[in-house]
Amino acid sequence: MLVPGVSWHSGRILIRNPDLDSDEVFERFLVDLRKEIGNAVDSVMTAHPDHVVMGMSSETFWGGRAGAAKFEALMISLSGGLDITTGARACNAALRTLGAKKIGVITPYQSVGDEQVRAYLTEEGFEVAGVHGLKCPTAKSIAEVGPERLREAFRAVNGPGVDALVQVGTNLFCARVAAEMEEELGKPVIAINTATVWHAYRTHGIRDQLEGFGCLLERH
Repeated sequence: MLVPGVSWHSGRILIRNPDLDSDEVFERFLVDLRKEIGNAVDSVMTAHPDHVVMGMSSETFWGGRAGAAKFEALMISLSGGLDITTGARACNAALRTLGAKKIGVITPYQSVGDEQVRAYLTEEGFEVAGVHGLKCPTAKSIAEVGPERLREAFRAVNGPGVDALVQVGTNLFCARVAAEMEEELGKPVIAINTATVWHAYRTHGIRDQLEGFGCLLERH
C-alpha cells in the first residue's frame, strides 16, 4: 500500500502481557497500553512525521463516540498537534464514503471488545446487524488467524440487507482476504488496515488508487 513519495515510520508500543483470553484480561491489556503509548509516540516523532496513525484499534473504539474523541485528543496532544488517523475514525469515514447503513463486523476480540465496537458504530449511526468475535487468546495469536477462518467469519455476519462488512483488529492479516470477499459477496468488505491507510492518504490529499485491496482504495 506504500506509494511513491510517502514513507512510513513506526514506534512500537511495549506490551508486557499479551494475553487476551478473558474479558478481564482484555481490559488489563488496554491499561498496559495506555501506560506505554506516550513512549511510542515520542519514538516515532523523531522522524518528524506529517501525520500520526494509530496502528492498534481496540482502544480507538473504547467508550463509544466520546471515548474515541478523548483518545484522538490524547494522541494529538502527545504528537504536538498533528492530525491523527485511528481505526475507529477510518472505519467510520470509509462506511460513510461507501454509503453503508447496515453492517456486519468481525473482530479478533473477546465479548467485551465486541460490545465496545458495536456501541461505537451504533452511536455513529450505523445499524450493526451482527458482530462475530474470534476470541483470540493472545495478541500474537491474532496474527496467526488464517484466511479461511476470516472468510468464514465474514460469511457469518453477512445477510440480507447488509450493505457492507467491516473487519477490526489491526493484527489480523485481512486486507487481501477482504478484497477477495468483495468479489464473493458482491458488496464492500472493509479491512481496518486498508481503511486506515486510505484515511491517512486522503486526509493529506494523496489520491493514488491501488488495486488488490478492495473498492475503497481502488475507487474512492
